[in-house]
Amino acid sequence: MHAATLPADHDMRNDWSMAEVHALFALPFNDLLFRSHALHRRHFDPNAVQVSTLLSIKTGACPEDCKYCPQSARYHTGLKTEKLMHVKEVVAQAERARDSGATRFCMGAAYRSPRDQDLEPIIEMVKAVRALGMETCATLGMLTRAQAQKLAAAGLDYYNHNIDTSAEYYGKIITTRCFQDRLDTLRHVRDAGMQVCCGGIIGMGEGVPDRAAMLHTLATLPEHPESVPINRLVQVEGTPLYGRADVDPFDFIRVIAVARILMPRSHVRLSAGRAQMSDEMQALAFFAGANSIFYGEKLLTTENPQQAADRRLFARLGIRAEPHAAGDGRANVDAAAEEHEQRRAAT
Repeated sequence: MHAATLPADHDMRNDWSMAEVHALFALPFNDLLFRSHALHRRHFDPNAVQVSTLLSIKTGACPEDCKYCPQSARYHTGLKTEKLMHVKEVVAQAERARDSGATRFCMGAAYRSPRDQDLEPIIEMVKAVRALGMETCATLGMLTRAQAQKLAAAGLDYYNHNIDTSAEYYGKIITTRCFQDRLDTLRHVRDAGMQVCCGGIIGMGEGVPDRAAMLHTLATLPEHPESVPINRLVQVEGTPLYGRADVDPFDFIRVIAVARILMPRSHVRLSAGRAQMSDEMQALAFFAGANSIFYGEKLLTTENPQQAADRRLFARLGIRAEPHAAGDGRANVDAAAEEHEQRRAAT
């Protein structure tokens, strides 16, 4: 059967072997990009990119020791600590993001894991942003099963919880929680009926085997994450990873391409580190299969390209913003939540 006539589900697999993932990373660069781009075209419009905006709703004072993060209370980065924002402030920011073209609004709070009382105002934020017609996403640290269910009941569409790197390398980056804690939160989120946003960071000193293992973990979950952010380390003075050699641009593009092949229906997000990427590097990432970005001047606390620069780049490349709820949008979230409730009622 010719590739163009294969059924849409032909490419979907959750049984990738580590040997297969390593073989993808070992392909000649042009062969890898040819394969990833062809697959990208099978499942997505190659000239459409999903646009999200990320807002830090509570900044700093996190007790974790993630060696890349300026929000850790353990490091002296000059970051100003800010308490949880008021709902009205968040809604005003969401309205501005929507009017600028974003279809998804992500809210990040520097918690190791939120207390139940912390969730109450955040649930109000979710409801208010959703009422604007935007998809909602939150990243709040580790969640219990009950907390995930509360957020799902409030209408939260996506929950972001990155695994960061491989299980083997994880302890060299974070010691205040373990890799399994990440996987447990992802399971709680999925069981609650929400969609998953989960990826990693490239350039923390990990090797190609760690990058392969990180993507293998995501691609062999029972369901692929709907969004897979691939971050390029943003080096912040005062953090332990400051001063690392930058990851080779071609090595970074390889991760984008392999992610696209392993998870063909997921939105692969070109995430942190875009401000340090040339237009040519971003264009190559879009060709390799990236089809989502964060839009706005800040990613939580780090620099992001100016909106005007993104608009110019999109115009040069003939790229347009993906319409609301295309492919993995809120209608699918609602359907998944309803299905989950039916299964729970049946048991």
